[in-house]
Amino acid sequence: MILASSKDMSRPSLLITRRLPAAVLERLRASYEVTVNPDDRPLSRDTLLSALRTYDALSPTITDKLDASLLLSEGLKVRILANFGAGFEHIDLAAAKSANVVVTNTPDALTDATAELTILLILMASRRAGEGERVLRNGKWTGWAPTQLLGMDVKGKTLGLVGFGRIAKEAARRARAALGMRIAYHSRSRASTEEESALEAEHHTTLDSLLAASDVVSLHCPGGAATRHLINSQTLAQMKSTAILINTARGSVVDEDALAMALAQRQIAAAGLDVYEREPAVSAALQELENAVLLPHLGSATLEARTAMGMQMADNLDHFFAGRTPPNRVA
Repeated sequence: MILASSKDMSRPSLLITRRLPAAVLERLRASYEVTVNPDDRPLSRDTLLSALRTYDALSPTITDKLDASLLLSEGLKVRILANFGAGFEHIDLAAAKSANVVVTNTPDALTDATAELTILLILMASRRAGEGERVLRNGKWTGWAPTQLLGMDVKGKTLGLVGFGRIAKEAARRARAALGMRIAYHSRSRASTEEESALEAEHHTTLDSLLAASDVVSLHCPGGAATRHLINSQTLAQMKSTAILINTARGSVVDEDALAMALAQRQIAAAGLDVYEREPAVSAALQELENAVLLPHLGSATLEARTAMGMQMADNLDHFFAGRTPPNRVA
């Protein structure tokens, strides 16, 4: 990618590292000198460094690793990293602060879409939908049979949420209202009595207790060192043999090798994953398993959600360049 310098020096220059919805670009172009990565692929480290030295603002995504070695380089021009996404573990916040670079995110816009995808994965995994579609598409379906591809009813089953933030609570509301599931959770901070009462949510003080009690375990915790491989061979051993694991949070939370072994040995029944440790690479062992539902990071992939995320990102930029504190500043 060739980085262009700003044509209109009176307006802030902005590099958008991945293609965004048209309505978002239209809004941004009204106020900024916008350059969009034409290849819509992750930028190389050299290109990211050049961008940090060329533009007033960057709008990165989770595919752009902005670590200390980049953010503490000499000659940086960038003043704000307006992240397109809620997660920001790909940005070294301490280094950004040292470099006097503001960091913002888009925390609210993807809640509904990701909660919906959580429900989708629960249903796909519990009813063996991916496996069934493969049977049909591969020409192996010979017709209806009473014991063919028997799954699990989720009504009355316990949905255990690891983390209890916005997305987890919205997934709980939908699972309870639409699917008749019972709700349990474990989180660093306990919810209010009113929130627990509204969802009839049972709080578990330990992760092991939640895992042992849940029929479906859904991960909604942040990424980073504190939660890396939170789900591993030891924690998987605490789950029921009939249980299902769902991950729409961050791939680093799950030890994929341990999960593949647990699924292959039927230590747990199934898993539904939307995120992976080494994206876009996906474990070959997981891909071979019929009881693993694998989606390509579709959590916020609706036009409405991605547009709302872009508008929230634009709000952060507008506040910053107007000399006001961005509404979603994280560093």
